[in-house]
Amino acid sequence: MLVGESKTVSKKKINAQEVLEDYKLAVESREASIIGRKEVFMGKAKFGIFGDGKELPQIAMAKVFRNGDFRSGYYRDQTFMFAIGELTVQQYFAQLYAHTSVEADPASGGRLMNGHFANRLLDEQGNWKSQTSMKNSSSDISPTAAQMPRLVGLAYASKLYKQNQDLHQFTDFSIKGNEVAFGTIGNASTSEGHFFESINAAGVLQVPMVMAVWDDEYGISVPQEYHTTKGSISEFLAGIQRDKDNKGYEIIKAKGWDYEGLKAAFQKAEKVAREEHVPVLVHVQEVTQPQGHSTSGSHERYKTKERLEWEKAHDCLVKFKEWILENNVASEEELKQLEKEAKDAAKSARVAAWNAFLQDIKKDQEKAVEIIEALAQESEHGGQIIQIVSELKKTLNPIRLDTYKAVKKVLRLTRNENTSSRASLVAWLKKSDEENYRRFSSHVMSESEEASLKVEEVKASFSESSPLVDGREVLQACFDAALSRDPRVIAFGEDVGKIGDVNQAFAGLQAKYGELRVTDTGIREATIIGQGIGAALRGLRPIAEIQYLDYLLYAIQTLSDDLATLQYRTVGGQKAPLIIRTRGHRLEGVWHSGSPIGMILNSLRGINVLVPRNMTQAAGFYNTMLKSDDPALIIECLNGYRLKERIPDNIGEFTVPVGVPEVIKEGSDVTVITYGSMCRVVEQAAEELQEVGISVEIIDVQSLLPFDVHHSIVESLKKTNRVVFADEDVPGGASAYMMQKVLEEQNGYFHLDSQPVTITAAEHRPAYASDGDYWSKPSVETVFEKVYDLMGEVEPDRFPKLY
Repeated sequence: MLVGESKTVSKKKINAQEVLEDYKLAVESREASIIGRKEVFMGKAKFGIFGDGKELPQIAMAKVFRNGDFRSGYYRDQTFMFAIGELTVQQYFAQLYAHTSVEADPASGGRLMNGHFANRLLDEQGNWKSQTSMKNSSSDISPTAAQMPRLVGLAYASKLYKQNQDLHQFTDFSIKGNEVAFGTIGNASTSEGHFFESINAAGVLQVPMVMAVWDDEYGISVPQEYHTTKGSISEFLAGIQRDKDNKGYEIIKAKGWDYEGLKAAFQKAEKVAREEHVPVLVHVQEVTQPQGHSTSGSHERYKTKERLEWEKAHDCLVKFKEWILENNVASEEELKQLEKEAKDAAKSARVAAWNAFLQDIKKDQEKAVEIIEALAQESEHGGQIIQIVSELKKTLNPIRLDTYKAVKKVLRLTRNENTSSRASLVAWLKKSDEENYRRFSSHVMSESEEASLKVEEVKASFSESSPLVDGREVLQACFDAALSRDPRVIAFGEDVGKIGDVNQAFAGLQAKYGELRVTDTGIREATIIGQGIGAALRGLRPIAEIQYLDYLLYAIQTLSDDLATLQYRTVGGQKAPLIIRTRGHRLEGVWHSGSPIGMILNSLRGINVLVPRNMTQAAGFYNTMLKSDDPALIIECLNGYRLKERIPDNIGEFTVPVGVPEVIKEGSDVTVITYGSMCRVVEQAAEELQEVGISVEIIDVQSLLPFDVHHSIVESLKKTNRVVFADEDVPGGASAYMMQKVLEEQNGYFHLDSQPVTITAAEHRPAYASDGDYWSKPSVETVFEKVYDLMGEVEPDRFPKLY
């Protein structure tokens, strides 16, 4: 029972009802952690990682978390999510069991292991909800400190919404920048580079960010002295403390078991961040972790007896209870009753979650069993089928794959039979395939009406007055139009602002639109991407520039684990339509000429990868993606900025469709499939091949992810019966990817009269200077010789060996 009145103790007024509600929530959350661990060991869940020991600081942080605020945290924040009302204990257990339902597990629809939290920012159609009407949590990911770059962007958005009056109209996303981004991290993860880069970026930007470090003095088994200089992150970062002459951070310390101290710390942190737009580091020390790191092991293996005794005495629930009793807020009997109610509530939530999970599984199983048993009556293998059914029925804690495997065994067994029951079982399997695709494989990309594949194509239009300019001026005109028509469009990156990027596509646009719209950043690729992800999550339309394609490696983890998986891991509950702009392929040397497209394709499923051959096509892709809610990586040709192109008359409106190749030269003998800067190399080689009687058809794929969605390339193979895949990646990279798509997925092999050929770069990075480029990357001569040799196998008399 709760005690409702406030009592005065030591001249401080205590709200007893609030205190006891906090205690009950803390106990319920702890019980959820204890039960969760047991469920894993009983085999009902695969893995468990819990927030025990962090309950009190999370409750304190939740008290200052308002509608419109955002969390970017990690997998121990369950109590915080309970406290802000964005997670129920039943939903918590549903995620533990991997219940594949967004109603049961709104954060991930059963796709993420437990402790990964999010609220649904989108409705069922993929449209934005009003963020200022709810408390928001960006979707968690497991890699340590990987939540930090995104946190910078979430806070940066508040700065833009506050300082740019043109954004004040978007009240579903911000109330004049009054929102704070709250981050959480474990002390050991502060050793990661992402943490330090993000801390620096937020300090430079001066954004409303509260960064809470839960410090339990260990990183799994490794103690603090191996993690942090001086053994304290706040001491280590003392130099960033602001003073009257220098901007920086506010640094606040608190004990993880001190209820009043924690509340005061977070009240101060929130006030500084919200009112002054100053980042704050809250170092929460002396936190415990009663059950150890996770279900993978026991902390008794590496903690001393003395340490374990200290942790028991300083458990935040133990200290909180002592404080309640010392201050006469409630009696021992009242607290026991409260604890019983909290534990009973957690147990009831577990039972409800488990029953709902099993009911969902058994519904499919029962239908399959019914059909299989009918099939057994008709089959000559009836005895074996009944045995399979019997084993399925005996399965303890069945999951979907148990039924699925049983069905496939029966269908294999009856492969030579043709009965109505078998047909019904095949139909069940096909329906199950469709449902399991939805459960486990949907929303890799947007499925809304704004999906990139649904953006209508608008052809570029030209007239006699269309100016012939350097390619970079086509992009400049495109970006100018985008910034002019939509105040949500922003661009930032190294050298993007004052000089208009290293190739001048933004030249003059900062002067025209201001530093908030076209912005320079430091050399910090991971947080440039994080800045973009967070801003996009909050309704802005950022273009984040990575100066050269080679530098994408600095940000590949953030791109791959965070942005690329966002729609997938939330089952369409969140989106971040970020455009990443970069340039690559040919320049000079090992670190400016790389084309690691294979790495990109294998890492970034969930992001469009667009590879325009010139700046006009690139501009069309920018226009397309600014109408879409999918993220995209657009790779411009580094050697194309000074080549002459005409500016389309409809520069701000024309679009280039994603996933649609273009035949840029028709031919009859050989099809060459390529993209980007290689298009010009192949075009020149095709001219020279024409002189010796070989007709080459050139297809620019334009878009690698998605790739040829209408399967148009195979039509060219039907005509030429020969194919070459050419690009600048290493052998087995993007050329192998394109080959698999065309020959296997499109059944292109069926139309070939010759072995398919790939043209790639060498197996090493490109050497420096023109000679280095020539012997490292495909040249006109390379293409000529490969195609010539291919035709020489067909007509050796007509095309004798060259050398």
